[in-house]
Amino acid sequence: MDALQGLGETGMGSRLKRLSEYLMRETQVVYDEFNIDFDPYLFPTLKVIMNKEKVTNTEINSSLKTTQPATTQAINKLVKKGLVNLKEDKNDKRKKIISLSKKGKELIEKMSPIWKSIEHTLVEYTSITSNSLVEHINILEKKFDKKDFSAAIIEHVKMNNSSNLEIVTYKNSYAKNFYDLNIEWLTTYFYVEPYDEEVLSKPEKYIVNKGGHIFFAKLNNEVVGTVALMPMEETNVFELTKMAVSPNHRGHKIGQQLMQHCINFSKENKFEKLVLYSNRILENAIYIYRKYGFVEVAMEPNSPYKRGDIKMELKLLNK
Repeated sequence: MDALQGLGETGMGSRLKRLSEYLMRETQVVYDEFNIDFDPYLFPTLKVIMNKEKVTNTEINSSLKTTQPATTQAINKLVKKGLVNLKEDKNDKRKKIISLSKKGKELIEKMSPIWKSIEHTLVEYTSITSNSLVEHINILEKKFDKKDFSAAIIEHVKMNNSSNLEIVTYKNSYAKNFYDLNIEWLTTYFYVEPYDEEVLSKPEKYIVNKGGHIFFAKLNNEVVGTVALMPMEETNVFELTKMAVSPNHRGHKIGQQLMQHCINFSKENKFEKLVLYSNRILENAIYIYRKYGFVEVAMEPNSPYKRGDIKMELKLLNK
């Protein structure tokens, strides 16, 4: 039994304090993961200094609505770390002008992607429908119990670092990844048709050996996505198909990177066009296809997919 939770609204102050301390500890875990020497409690003060070229202690105090001693203590810690510079005001020597040091600017550049991931993760965790603040906190803490805040941030940072994502071509050891990723996607959104099962279980027979191509997205040596270019009856035309991304890695544009890779690969190899089949209930996917230049065309009566209700194509060569 959570004693603070049992206090209801009367324990609001303690609940918020505990929540704040948890977020600070978890943010420190993130900084440590990426070898960043920074105290998350100093973030508000550094942010105010960062947003202004020059600022005084009083201006920081007024912006953050904190006490003068607390502001002074934060500034002194930033000075000790070499992140800010202090200079006397020319007109009033009692005032100190605070600005970022070279080291401070370099650290901010390094931390900016992490701050974006922290903000993104906070939005995901706090997008809650509730009837009161206490209920909101209850739901939020349950989310933290399921997955640590720090783990979610670290995962987001790594997934959004393009240098960590590698796209590789098919080899036999990836056959199980190809099957598992696609079966998971199909069972989540639709169902597995006999045609799917046959092709997915024999990718070399139906795709690779027929002149097709299969690509895999690897993140930190883990296969997290796949897509295939399968030759069609029409010469030099390929179906963009069998795209799937691991559930834990969706929402990070891995599918879009796989698609862009397929388009680039197709242009380099002078393919005439790409064709894909989809379903209109996948509104986000259809939007992305259009974004990459695919246009809707008439669906043939003998489409290989029963679930497909839209056919799209992207012309690559001008005739």
